[in-house]
Amino acid sequence: MKTRILYVEDDERIRSSVKLALEDEGWEVAEAETGEDAIASFRQGPSDVVLIDIMLPGIDGFEVCRSIRRDSDVPIIMVTARADTHDVVAGLEAGADDYMTKPLQPKELSARIRALMRRARPSQPGNPTLRFGDLEIIPQEGVVKRGGIQLHLTKTEFKLLVELADNPGKVFSREDLLEKVWGQDEFGDGRLVDVHVRRLRTKVEADPANPRHVLTVRGLGYRLQA
Repeated sequence: MKTRILYVEDDERIRSSVKLALEDEGWEVAEAETGEDAIASFRQGPSDVVLIDIMLPGIDGFEVCRSIRRDSDVPIIMVTARADTHDVVAGLEAGADDYMTKPLQPKELSARIRALMRRARPSQPGNPTLRFGDLEIIPQEGVVKRGGIQLHLTKTEFKLLVELADNPGKVFSREDLLEKVWGQDEFGDGRLVDVHVRRLRTKVEADPANPRHVLTVRGLGYRLQA
């Protein structure tokens, strides 16, 4: 079956041209013109990837993202007319995995989608469970527990945590994590890493303001500590 993309964009001209370009790349594309339509469409037939424009009539893209994220860990890409820090960070904080700025370039968009779809769970046949104090990670099952209670992580948050956990104590630069988690290099943005680390801490840390496991190494990046 083809990968199904839900594309949410109120400008019919843009929506039609991007839809055709994505279909030429081999994707199946469902359209939504408003935030309300997007939420209804996703509930009727969940998609593999959701592409959401921030500026929508009625419910905006941020709220659409939050609504979908409450029930699903589907990869979400936010689309903004500008690489404004506030819009980008707000979109990522709402639960998006990535963002792109207009005008969308079909080849780059397809590359982003493929990178998100490649986030297979790593295999740990010799050490199926990773433990760091009260934190338990089972990569093969996609399970993370804190104090015995299972946590809900998005696929991107899970991939980020496992990358850090596979090499405890090792410092990963933002560039390292962009490549390993997002599959990005020349078009990578360190804000993706920073916001996802903050989101991850709210789930795996007892006190996110004073993290015990996911630590910042000033000027270098991040590492996981037992």
